Amino acid sequence: MEAHCTVISYRQTNSFSDLVNDYLDNEPLLRKFFAFTADIDGIGAAIERRTKYNTDRQALVDTLQRQYSALPEMPLVQSNIEALLQENTFTVCTAHQPNLLSGYLYFFYKIIHTIKLAETLNREFPGKKFVPVYYMGSEDNDLDELGQFRYGNEKYRWDADGQTGAVGRMQTKSLKPLLEKLFRKLGPPGKNLDELTELISTSYLKHDTIAEATRYLVHQLFGQYGLIVLNPDDAAFKEQFNRIIKDDLFSHSALPIVSAQSALLAETYKAQAFPREINLFYLKGNIRERIEKDGAVWKVLNTEIQFSKAELEDELESFPERFSPNVILRGLFQETILPDVCFIGGGSELAYWLQLKPLFEHYNVFYPVILLRQSVQILSPQAISLITKLGLNMTQIFEPTATVLKDLIVRDTGEQWSVEKELNNLSGLFLALREKAKSIDATLEKASDAVLAKIEKQVKILEHKMYRAEKRKHNIVAERMDALHKEVYPAGGLQERVENFMPYFLEYGFELFDTIKNNIDPIDNQFLIINPK
Repeated sequence: MEAHCTVISYRQTNSFSDLVNDYLDNEPLLRKFFAFTADIDGIGAAIERRTKYNTDRQALVDTLQRQYSALPEMPLVQSNIEALLQENTFTVCTAHQPNLLSGYLYFFYKIIHTIKLAETLNREFPGKKFVPVYYMGSEDNDLDELGQFRYGNEKYRWDADGQTGAVGRMQTKSLKPLLEKLFRKLGPPGKNLDELTELISTSYLKHDTIAEATRYLVHQLFGQYGLIVLNPDDAAFKEQFNRIIKDDLFSHSALPIVSAQSALLAETYKAQAFPREINLFYLKGNIRERIEKDGAVWKVLNTEIQFSKAELEDELESFPERFSPNVILRGLFQETILPDVCFIGGGSELAYWLQLKPLFEHYNVFYPVILLRQSVQILSPQAISLITKLGLNMTQIFEPTATVLKDLIVRDTGEQWSVEKELNNLSGLFLALREKAKSIDATLEKASDAVLAKIEKQVKILEHKMYRAEKRKHNIVAERMDALHKEVYPAGGLQERVENFMPYFLEYGFELFDTIKNNIDPIDNQFLIINPK
């Protein structure tokens, strides 16, 4: 897939929070909230410090080998798993829930960014090896979010046939009617459609759970690059996290530590995550509910399940997989089981990671480099045509329609509708009239000010009417701007936060992912715009 690519700053898109923009701009105020700068020097420092933290590499490799036992073998994935036994091998990681059919485009952008970063670090740091990992948030239970996707301006929703609990554990058998409805709409016919239909069918109709389906889907798309898919919902991983689970259940260390850090961040920015006394869910069968302490008893909300302290300790030792960290503890869990040096996340993930550094220090868990995930805008031929006809630059396509339209009218008309020059000419006359009235009677000063203000207001109203008349002359321009804005912000959001990968796969096939990967600079922190040729 040939493409012309452009980058602009995230700030120029007007689509990211002040926290994200300031983090990318290395705002000194934020320096105390992270451990390493988000650049090659910061990653180098993280690598050096990471060697001082232990990882149970044998348990990691054994568990991954077991999780991959039923997947089609890909040599690069297998060699990357085996390399994790070596002390000079590190991971770079991104995390996301198992959204149905990936949910949104940025699901894959995070993964591709992670792959490209690993490739870059393998060149930058010879003698060390870096492995890309997708950490699947399989224990999330937000089916309203994870069970929907969009195709052809239509939303598809899966009700899971009444299943509850962790979405990753849900059975896929009730997906068939929804996918058959989708397959009737997919097109146009051709090789890409055949490959996509086969990929979706095999992923979701030949695997028992959403976690297994998602792992297969991601493996088939990105295993060729050596990406490892890790499902943390596994007793072998949870056993390594027992000490922190136990402390959270009985000592509640996270609440005061994260609350204090969040309060500091909230002095300037919006906090993203909020700690509880207990930051764990209880997972069993179709149950995923919060654990709360009530006097001398620990209760699983919305169930009849409860434990004494001794019973809860025994449950943790016997069934560690039944305890699931929430957003406050999830990063700690990830960094406990992986020899990670860098985590790639979106804007909201960046925000909550900045709230957690003291908690990592408290538990003596390595706090990695935090990189903002790559954002991408793929322009259609129609969008390119509109941009060309309107004579816009790439930053203007992200500006409000009214702002750009006004700029275009100014460009085309020379501000014929503006009354600024006339008001400046009148200012001398206004001043003279005011002084004349004041000389006759000092009490007329306020009255003259009111009259002159009213005249100025009426002139500005006339200016607005002239501008609206000029806009009517530019109806075609306005219509083109509206059409372009709908493409850049479908359903009112950035393309990557609304659209699914399927239309783009149908158009470009597997070359889509190669093009994105080839044009990402994983540590440049720029918004990527792709114009396919």
